[in-house]
Amino acid sequence: MQEKQPQDHLIFKISLLSISIFLMMAPAISPALPLMYNAFPGVDRGGVETLATIPNIGIVMGLLISPFLIRLVGEKATIITGLIVTLLAGTFPMYATAYTPILVSRFLIGAGIGLFNSLAVSLIPEFYSREEEELASMIGFQNVMGSVGAAAASFLISYLITISWHAAFAIYFLVIPVLILFTLFVKFPKKADAAKGEKKEKQTINSKVVWISALMFFIFLFYMPISFKIPTFVVQEKLGTVSQLSVLTGVLSLVSIPVGASFGFFFKKLHDKIFPLGFTILTVGFFTITFAVNFAMLAVGNLILGIGFGLALPYMYNWLDWSAPKNSVNLATTIVLVLVNVGCAISPMVLNAISSNAKVILLISSCFFAIFTVYAFIHYMKVHKK
Repeated sequence: MQEKQPQDHLIFKISLLSISIFLMMAPAISPALPLMYNAFPGVDRGGVETLATIPNIGIVMGLLISPFLIRLVGEKATIITGLIVTLLAGTFPMYATAYTPILVSRFLIGAGIGLFNSLAVSLIPEFYSREEEELASMIGFQNVMGSVGAAAASFLISYLITISWHAAFAIYFLVIPVLILFTLFVKFPKKADAAKGEKKEKQTINSKVVWISALMFFIFLFYMPISFKIPTFVVQEKLGTVSQLSVLTGVLSLVSIPVGASFGFFFKKLHDKIFPLGFTILTVGFFTITFAVNFAMLAVGNLILGIGFGLALPYMYNWLDWSAPKNSVNLATTIVLVLVNVGCAISPMVLNAISSNAKVILLISSCFFAIFTVYAFIHYMKVHKK
């Protein structure tokens, strides 16, 4: 009987995947923003709302620094550094009262997450490239961990904001158990951490990576209104309260977990059909939310959206893994994540410049995903015709 490799043990998989919990957690403090509007005299609402979006700029900075840090200290040390920065910067607003230091700490939490953001994705093919289905399963689980983090943050914040807005930032203490798990149980092959002494093959990109990066930029540019416009939409259309929405977000994040976890199963059955199918479901979800007439319809729309996103996003990363030149997955992932975070960061500015009405912005996003779904079908038919 063949001896198990270190990466085949459950504790290794959990520890490796656990760092992905924080990839979607930077803007999780959004429900605390209304409590913060009066906390900073002389700072307008837009300035306060920047506290939720500025981590995306920090993530871009972290992503750009990450390759140099990897060459200096190796992949594992880079991830541990990122986790420590995330912990310290994330919890800083618990004790701070001045706007500028809090703004800087929010930028730094993004930078901390950015240091390990691309590695959270690119390490999976590094450890699990033996077979396509195993790789697809692990990428599906990696996507799930983002949902686990988002769900945990939503539920914790719904309680913490009843104490104070400062308390909301306690969610970043979740870094401590992940830091312990990753440090103890994720063992890298010697060559992976010998970045200093070894001459590594130069990483490159190709036209496919550029195209996928551009697609991901627009996907997130038009997906982000689900985060920053839904609270306004719910109040504007009298569909419910922001508190109800926070609980709904947590519940739906949990519901999306089995979808991401079963991505490997769906990929095995459907292969490339997941591309048009995932975006079709996502589009239906967007339109259902946009035309919701009550909270129940809003909940159904969010559920459909979560299922579509849980299929579409892992497929995009799988596509990237197939398309990137050999030994260049980390560079390709970094480029994609930089553009994803730029898309997230500028989304409020771009869409608010078109309209300040929440429903109109959601309709624009719905139409974008309808057009993207048509592209997905054309792409699928083109590839399979060949």
